[in-house]
Amino acid sequence: MNTPTYKVVEGTNTASPEQLEEWKATHGEFFGIVIEDKVCYLKKPDRKALSFASQVGSDPMKFNEVILKNCWLGGDEDILTNDSLFLAASSKLDQVIEFKKAELVKY
Repeated sequence: MNTPTYKVVEGTNTASPEQLEEWKATHGEFFGIVIEDKVCYLKKPDRKALSFASQVGSDPMKFNEVILKNCWLGGDEDILTNDSLFLAASSKLDQVIEFKKAELVKY
């Protein structure tokens, strides 16, 4: 049996290994954002979440808030409410929203 390894995060509202496994089975790859002694877990955004976030268009903070809330699996909710923690998490969202590279071929 292949046992996955996860970074051990000490702090508030950390997920158990069983919870991590459940999220992996349900959502595939997911992410943890660690900020000091706090952590939040996020799934990759789907088209619905990206569409909803893009409707706020010109407000990048609102875009980040929509993505963070729609991708939230669990963790310390201070990250959602504390501006300093929110901004730290926001700086990592571009890595959560990763796109596959495409190539255009003209025939």
